[in-house]
Amino acid sequence: MDDATKTAITDALVELVVDMLPDAGLRTMYGGTVIEMVPGKAASRIGGIFAYAAHVSLEFTHGAGLADPDGLLEGSGKARRHLKLHSLADIAGKDCAGFLRQAAG
Repeated sequence: MDDATKTAITDALVELVVDMLPDAGLRTMYGGTVIEMVPGKAASRIGGIFAYAAHVSLEFTHGAGLADPDGLLEGSGKARRHLKLHSLADIAGKDCAGFLRQAAG
């Protein structure tokens, strides 16, 4: 995946978070951007946005507890799950807004 595509996906995800969760905090950490429901409070972290070589990942701290009837979330750990995004269309196609809404509770 080229850098322009990664940037476009990342920017669109950040915009989605800001639009949906205007009181949430976005902080640069761990090589990406973490999303906190209470800015600066790590315990309120619901996930993050991270760019990798072949995709952009929207990660959920407690993703294992999210409803996922279509099996879109990936991962097998005790808590975390993620969505791998390869195009801007994946943001809608993989229901990023719905998962963010759930994660924000």
